[in-house]
Parts: sequence; structure tokens; C-alpha cells
Amino acid sequence: MQQPNPPSWLSYVQLLDSALPIGGFSHSFGLETLVQLGVVEQPVQLKQYIETMLYQSWAPVDALAVKAVYLYAPNQEWSSLWEVDRTQHVQRTAVETREGVVKMGRRLQQLARAMYPDLPWNILLAAVRDRQCFGTHPLIHGWLSYHLRVPLAMAAEGYLYACTMTCINSGLRLMSIGQTEGQRLLSELLPVITDAWRSVESLDPLEDGFGNTPSADIAMMRHEALYSRLFMS
Repeated sequence: MQQPNPPSWLSYVQLLDSALPIGGFSHSFGLETLVQLGVVEQPVQLKQYIETMLYQSWAPVDALAVKAVYLYAPNQEWSSLWEVDRTQHVQRTAVETREGVVKMGRRLQQLARAMYPDLPWNILLAAVRDRQCFGTHPLIHGWLSYHLRVPLAMAAEGYLYACTMTCINSGLRLMSIGQTEGQRLLSELLPVITDAWRSVESLDPLEDGFGNTPSADIAMMRHEALYSRLFMS
């Protein structure tokens, strides 16, 4: 029997579009708090903030969830994969952040099922339904990337790229930054994204993941008490 052709790489590029309707446009994940407090006011400060998040949160936490799919799905080690999702989720300190990451995951899952109905969704859907896992954004991104046969490094860096682009877009609405400055900032951060993934790619998702962003965590927790808000988190 002839094997189906692998999906085009453009299928994955589509998932990294900043306009992908999964709710990222509605969440700043604490950046709005930092801007209102005057902690992040200039492009250089936004770059420093994103670099910190890449090395101390998005890569050693979320990107390892992407890796977990590639590590555990081939041998159907579902209990280990769901454990990564649960463990990461309960370690997110801010309620708004926890809810936001789940909402984006559920929305990506719904969207991807409409785009790729023939992918094996039943196992994942059953796990979410039975509360074996939460179905967070990095888990769903990893699940979709794996079944689209995207190489792991590309999937992990792609997720970090999406996080970076979402943060820059939030900055464009919160700060005095133009589109050109935003694109320049993104180009400067591309090698940082690659380096951040390389710094954690050998880590065990169950044993070695870590987060070290106390100031950002506090900002996420304080967001719900802001007097005025553009974002949900």
C-alpha cells in the first residue's frame, strides 16, 4: 500500500501565524502589569523580559512539554505524558495564567481537529475528558506537531517563536513601539530562541523541568487586580 505523503512544511508554518485564532491575542501573561508599573517601558526592556522568559520559563517548562510528546507518544506511554501536563499546570502560580494556557490549548485542539480531522485525536480527547491531563497549549502544540511529522527541534523552537511573537504583539499594544521596531526585535530574538531550546533539549521533561521567573509570576498574580486592563491575563 502506498504511504501518504508527509504534510507540507507550510502546514506547520500556518500554526505559527500570530493571527491564529486560539486566544493568544487576549493574553499578556503579566506583561500588562509590568508595563503599568513602569518596569517594562522601552524596547530594550521588552527584549530583556522576553529573553528571561525564554531561558527561565518557556524553554525549560513549555518546550519540554512539546518534547514529552515526542518522547512518550511513540511507545504509547500516556501516563507519563499526562503527568508532564498535570505537573506543569499546577506549578503555574497565577490563576489567570493557568486558565489562559488551558483556554489556548483547548482552542488550538478544536481548530486543529477541524483542519486535520484524520489525526489520532481520540486518545487525547479521552484524557482531557477523564481529567487525566488538562490539555494545555504546549501539550496540544506538541501533539499536533508530532502527528504532522515536524522534527522535534523545529516544533520546540516553533513553540518558542509563537510565545515570543505573542509577547511582542502585546508590547505593540501596551507600549510606544511601532511595527518596524517589533519586527526588528523579533529578528534579534531568533538566535536567542534557538539557543534557549539548545540549553534544555537534553533535559528530562518529568525530572528536569524548572521555572525561575519570580518577578513575572508576581506580575501575573497582580494582573487581576489592575484598575484597567486590555488583556485577560
